[in-house]
Amino acid sequence: MKHLPKHLRPRWRYLGVAVESWPDARLSRGDFQRELWAAARGLLGDAGSAELDLSVYGFEFADGTGHAVVRTRRGEVERARAALACVDAMNGYPLGVRVRGVSGTVRACEEKYIRSPEVPSEERNVAFADADRRAVVRSPRVDARVGDGYLGGTELDI
Repeated sequence: MKHLPKHLRPRWRYLGVAVESWPDARLSRGDFQRELWAAARGLLGDAGSAELDLSVYGFEFADGTGHAVVRTRRGEVERARAALACVDAMNGYPLGVRVRGVSGTVRACEEKYIRSPEVPSEERNVAFADADRRAVVRSPRVDARVGDGYLGGTELDI
């Protein structure tokens, strides 16, 4: 089968996306893809989400932070950003999603927006709400263990 000529091939844009949740969250690429499709379908309908043609190319998540590369059609970047903004939870964990930037190739997207120095995380005891609590510290964020979950704050809060 012959390839399409270059002027007939679809054009793509790649979004570098930062993902953040609680330190004990276990998230996968497939889960993120399903949530993204559901958010796009809920916001734009079936026809609108099909026009975006959203695909998660790369996804890494560990210790509460991660990143993804999301592909969309050229000209649909703003609607893709809107669909990403609608993703607020995954597997029962609250989720923060932020688009770091947009690029024309996967390689440029990874080099510009994904390969940034990671913030080291450490686990330590902090004084919070008149008690010593275990917390995961990713400067300047602090996620203190409260009951069965976490409570987010900053270093100034502890």
